Amino acid sequence: MFRLAVVGLAAALLTVLFAPAALAHGFSSTVYLTVTGEPTRVDTKLELEYDLLVVSAADAEGDDALFRAGTAAFDDGDDTAMAAALHDHAAAVNRYVTERFTVSGCTAAPADVFTMGEREGVPYATLQLHWACPSAPSAIRATLFSDEEGYVKGVKTIATYDLGGHRGSAALDSQHPAFAPGQTWYQRFWEFFRLGAEHLLTGIDHILFLLALIAGSRRLRDVVLAATSFTLAHSVTFILAALGVVSAPAGLVEPVIALSIAVVAALHLWNLRRDTPPSNLRLLVVFAFGLVHGLGFAGALGIDEPFSWTLLWSLLVFNVGIEVVQLGIIAATFPLLMVLRRKAPATGRWVTGVVAAGVAVMGLVWFFQRI
Repeated sequence: MFRLAVVGLAAALLTVLFAPAALAHGFSSTVYLTVTGEPTRVDTKLELEYDLLVVSAADAEGDDALFRAGTAAFDDGDDTAMAAALHDHAAAVNRYVTERFTVSGCTAAPADVFTMGEREGVPYATLQLHWACPSAPSAIRATLFSDEEGYVKGVKTIATYDLGGHRGSAALDSQHPAFAPGQTWYQRFWEFFRLGAEHLLTGIDHILFLLALIAGSRRLRDVVLAATSFTLAHSVTFILAALGVVSAPAGLVEPVIALSIAVVAALHLWNLRRDTPPSNLRLLVVFAFGLVHGLGFAGALGIDEPFSWTLLWSLLVFNVGIEVVQLGIIAATFPLLMVLRRKAPATGRWVTGVVAAGVAVMGLVWFFQRI
């Protein structure tokens, strides 16, 4: 049993510590979609990251002039020039978008007006497409900015709709690129639950933070209190940020998340050196950093629309997905660590010390990369 525990713990730690860096935050984007209207006339509003739209459309359509004009306007930070670049090359932009965004059985009128806005400190372009439909559409599909284009990975499309008496929200990605406007509540539940679970599983920084909490906990009570403190904190800021009540730039949130990993791991190393159990100070630190992690979760989901019960439901389900994965990681690793500590206390101290040191170094590396 002892050898099994050691092997299992080592495998879990190696999987986390040596996972590809691309799985950390960044190198992705979020598309925002609003669908309204009646079954035979559908109105869609797309909000797309501007520089990504320019390079993707220019590359797909072979429009070098769009690339030059769009990137020059982006570098200058000139909203008027950015909108003008899209307008001057509307045919290329429309072809790129409508080949990757469709309403089943419907025909789109090309967008001729482009406006600029901002999300998470990043310029976004908005274009509206109006669709004529002979009958109610059975599905809406989005594959914009796919992985195959090579610019970003794991793009998500967050959709809200009010179409022909059906209201709801949906989360789309490369594995699930379409939704039906009349989907059931449990289909919507699964989409946002899956999105939350996948975000934690692919957010190596959040997993390392959790691993630092586990390594620094001597008893089940310690890890339960720490995980509860973290959950409460990030749930509060996640909901408030996603609803637009509070906000913080990603340029500040992401470095602080990385620093939080190093600090929590360093606290365990400090306690090991002094041979003292986790203190209340650790709970305060975990709670404070949990507030920041909540902003990171909200930034990943990217919803900041006006309050609605449908939106709140989606946010809560997304958070449930995060929590289930978090509890699963604790359930899989902490018992192994407890067995190791009981069978070989000295080895247990050495293993948790090595893990904490590795996590702290990784956190510091990410911190300096993100500032």
